[in-house]
Amino acid sequence: MTTSRPKGSSGRGRRDLRVRVKTAKGRKLSSTRWLERQLNDPYVQSAKAEGYRGRAAYKILEIDEKFHFLKPGARVVDLGCAPGGWSQVAVARTNALGTRQNKPQGRVIGVDLQEVEPIEGAEIHLLDFLDEGADDLVREWLGGSADVVISDMAPKASGHPPTDHLRIMGLCEAAAEFAMDVLEPGGVFVAKVLAGGAEADLVARLNRAFAKVSHVKPPASRSDSSEKFVVATGFRGKPD
Repeated sequence: MTTSRPKGSSGRGRRDLRVRVKTAKGRKLSSTRWLERQLNDPYVQSAKAEGYRGRAAYKILEIDEKFHFLKPGARVVDLGCAPGGWSQVAVARTNALGTRQNKPQGRVIGVDLQEVEPIEGAEIHLLDFLDEGADDLVREWLGGSADVVISDMAPKASGHPPTDHLRIMGLCEAAAEFAMDVLEPGGVFVAKVLAGGAEADLVARLNRAFAKVSHVKPPASRSDSSEKFVVATGFRGKPD
């Protein structure tokens, strides 16, 4: 399965059909700008049309098209899975619904601190992955180790970029440690990070644990965002 770039994302050879939003009474200018961006975002429009729970689904789709880790039969753990777009993609790509005979059936486990609406083909659990014994619970739910651990988590923004960078890197480091506790040899870890200067320790540890570590900014990631994704493939074992 491949995904094409959402229609209208180029803008070449067409009239300016941009939706403009007037600032309503009581609405902040920043809110108006956000609403206008959402209304004009082709990924938002495509997500609604294709039934995804958010435009973020296209990020994991585009990353997988480059690295091909969501394979039929794969066992996937989605950390911080709300609202569920990444789990939706994982279900479809690992054939978790098993609609054909003799077709490998994947397993998708989504965990989050908040309640998540059920996702067909996925198992959603209310869990803090930082809790002691969380890795044992996930392995129990999977019936073994995971092939892939994915994370699109980000802490609530503080408005102070250096602080936000450190927070998301701390979350990514915790997710990486969890992944190394539950992954099968050869497994894959994918997580969101922010561009900045606090990545060296994480990358060094991942390089010791995985055969290859890459950074990618998929087309669905907004150009004005500092987010990117780390993709670690070929898990070799947790370093000391």
